[in-house]
Amino acid sequence: MHTTQKHSTKQTLRGQSFETSEHEERSERSMTAIVQDRYGSADVLEVREIPRPDIGDHDVLVRVAAAGVDRGVWHLVTGRPAVTRLAFGLRRPRNPVPGLDVAGLVDTVGAGVTRFTEGDVVFGTGHGTFAQYTRADEDRLAGIPTNVTMTEAGVLAVTGSTALQAVEDHGRVRPGDRVLVLGASGGVGTYAVQIAYAVGGIVTGVASSDKLDLVRRLGASGVIDYRADDPLAEPGRYDVIIDTGGNRRLRDLRRALTPTGTLVIVGGENGGRWLGGTDRQIRAKLTSLVTRQRLTTFVASEDAIHLERLADLVETGHVTPVVDCSYPLAQTADAIAHLESGLTRGKVAITTDRTESR
Repeated sequence: MHTTQKHSTKQTLRGQSFETSEHEERSERSMTAIVQDRYGSADVLEVREIPRPDIGDHDVLVRVAAAGVDRGVWHLVTGRPAVTRLAFGLRRPRNPVPGLDVAGLVDTVGAGVTRFTEGDVVFGTGHGTFAQYTRADEDRLAGIPTNVTMTEAGVLAVTGSTALQAVEDHGRVRPGDRVLVLGASGGVGTYAVQIAYAVGGIVTGVASSDKLDLVRRLGASGVIDYRADDPLAEPGRYDVIIDTGGNRRLRDLRRALTPTGTLVIVGGENGGRWLGGTDRQIRAKLTSLVTRQRLTTFVASEDAIHLERLADLVETGHVTPVVDCSYPLAQTADAIAHLESGLTRGKVAITTDRTESR
């Protein structure tokens, strides 16, 4: 690891401070982290002291303040569906520390880093963020907007950037487009509703009855309780459908689109142990070749361009991160269990002892 340069022992963002204790100064090579040696339920997660990550020339060591919990994290912890293990390790996770979202303080920078210096406050994605420190590529970070807390910034990057790409890059939502967001109260959905509204879309959000008030506040002009009504019942109603969850049939989704409408499949749940709905995404791409409708899916890009665009939307008040609740690092397993309960509105956050907790 590169030698840590001198930096201020205290930084603040909206009143939140980062103090360097004597204990931390004596333990410069270790950190507390959440570790998993195998796939499974949240019970496989353990709190351990492990070495701090080494960084390369274009990496940044971030002192973690907050990190987000979402369905993507759940998939990586459980190893389900099985297809995810092809990318992250067949028998066990290649990176034993879970977590992608991060917000925190730049502690150390690599020799080739040009975008950040020690002491900067940043958000983005890191390599194992359920820890006191994480390694992050400098091109997967951006400066934190000044009008959010560290906890809010900690749940911004992964699902916020995914929603941004779904709405703008792939959905190509334009002013006046009628947009349906399925899973509107979830981690991606809460951002998708706000971004679609910000670019001029007429948004209808789908959620359970107890979450419809949230979806309205985020900018949806119409809301549908999926337990009471079929959001896809009316043929040809929507110009764009952003499907952030579930495993609805393609023919039903297509029926609700206009003849030249666009379907963006962000993810899928309840699609089986092995493929988890990825087969539906493949069928959508193939069907799109023989129809006037655009049926697409994508793997979100983790890059500074989208993070900076997202930060601008937050800074101007068009997007606000929705934090359901937060848990201290040692209670990460409880946070994931809460996510599994289905009661979450927006995102769940993990915080270190330097930021507010649940």
